[in-house]
Amino acid sequence: MESVPPTAGMIVIGDEILSGRTQDTNTHYLARFLGAFGIDLKEARVVPDVEAEIIAAVNALRSRYDYVFTTGGIGPTHDDITAGAIAHAFEVPIDYNAEALALLASRYKGGELNDMRKRMARIPAGATLIHNSVSAAPGFQIENVFVMAGVPLIMHAMLENIAPRLRRGKPVHTRTLSTAVAEGRIAASLAAIQAAHPSVSIGSYPYFNENGVGVNVVVRGRNPQDVEAATDRIQEALMAQEIGSKPDDR
Repeated sequence: MESVPPTAGMIVIGDEILSGRTQDTNTHYLARFLGAFGIDLKEARVVPDVEAEIIAAVNALRSRYDYVFTTGGIGPTHDDITAGAIAHAFEVPIDYNAEALALLASRYKGGELNDMRKRMARIPAGATLIHNSVSAAPGFQIENVFVMAGVPLIMHAMLENIAPRLRRGKPVHTRTLSTAVAEGRIAASLAAIQAAHPSVSIGSYPYFNENGVGVNVVVRGRNPQDVEAATDRIQEALMAQEIGSKPDDR
């Protein structure tokens, strides 16, 4: 019997995301990063810089999934409140961490490590640091929650540090068929193929461009043979629409 793949949730923290000031790219990156390890990202939430909202989201997701990843709100400014909110969520104290302070001291010389920058060394009791090779300021892990920076480059570096701590699952295999046929023409066929291949997930994603309409059909599954079998059936269904050419398989 196959083991159940690990699951994950993500919390994107920051007023700048909700206001449209900053575009979130971390969710996309994390989903692909975890997918390579066979970990299913099941849910992503965006919450403001409000302590109660952060606490509620963390407590909801950490009890639901194997792992929770947060991004944002661990910098030196007054609105970087994530570390304190996480401490309250776990009901533990928060204070300056000696290792974190040493990391910051190695980066900020000549009195540059001011009181606001020292805020980045405030770590909840019992947490383990997440190092990064970009800015030295660490994130942290407490139980199954990983708290990371919102800056994409730093977040990527922190993920590399986290990777050895994660339990792997069986990787997901993907095939994509792109063809210039309207989604509605193949909807019934896709439903029948999905019913016949329950071990895979079949998604259809229409597109519109200067040449007309089309659809990308994505087949995902952990058994490559099942993915190939379902893909073959979809190719046959597309060819049956007499669209004049074999679908673009990529």
